[in-house]
Amino acid sequence: QVQLVESGGGLVQPGGSLRLSCAASGFTFSGYAMRWYRQAPGKERELVAAMSSVGGITNYADSVKGRFTISRDNAKTTVYLQMNSLKPEDTAVYYCNVVSFGNNYWGQGTQVTVSS
Repeated sequence: QVQLVESGGGLVQPGGSLRLSCAASGFTFSGYAMRWYRQAPGKERELVAAMSSVGGITNYADSVKGRFTISRDNAKTTVYLQMNSLKPEDTAVYYCNVVSFGNNYWGQGTQVTVSS
């Protein structure tokens, strides 16, 4: 079955950096686009970044462009989210996502808190 396991969250000061990882299993990782979402308290879940299965095509939410970078290692079946210049408004639970045969799959999420 599809499994997504996020890691790398934590508490960081404004301006700091974190790298999130999402280890995937149970599907042919290289054949699927991968996405990172986030959900802040009291807000809807929002798409942060996405990366295509081939060609390395990426897209980002306007709020993170120039600060966040999504990447993937197909050999390790892992997708990453490098987050730089973090702001308090980036505080949220971050989730990895894949859509397979019309089904949405999510990890358990990893908490990112940006605070001084």
